[in-house]
Amino acid sequence: MTILAKRAIMKGVKLTYETAIATFIQFIVLSLLQIVNGIYSVATTCSSDGGDCVSNMISSLIFFILISIGVAAVWLLGFAAQDRRSKRLARLLIAIEGFIALIELFDAKHYTDFLGLFTSLVGLVMALWIISLAFRLMRSGGGRVVARQRRRRVPRDN
Repeated sequence: MTILAKRAIMKGVKLTYETAIATFIQFIVLSLLQIVNGIYSVATTCSSDGGDCVSNMISSLIFFILISIGVAAVWLLGFAAQDRRSKRLARLLIAIEGFIALIELFDAKHYTDFLGLFTSLVGLVMALWIISLAFRLMRSGGGRVVARQRRRRVPRDN
């Protein structure tokens, strides 16, 4: 288990600015969902009459590799943005995640099956979550990101 995964488990899901852990979770979830989508696509093509099973398997594998490389690059960017507390890297992460959110929204509108719709919606929610974390990181200006403190009202003695 990696150090980032251990930190995520120990802290729970209470993340305020940790774009490294969030993008790592995005990498794992989207990679697993792409594997499931690829297996489903190959299975439906191979079971239908006249389906070209081998070409679909090769194209699914290439698509999975490309998606995994892209999401891994976003994970590294999320790690760098958090590690350096850089406004510039946080803005770049917001822009890339915004592009991912647009792609996922387009895919969700033009889904072919329930699994594709589910994958797109999960990807969209994760992209929006990471955008909010990166925005908090960017807004901190390189400083420490803290949760808002609520002022406690102290009752007065009369």
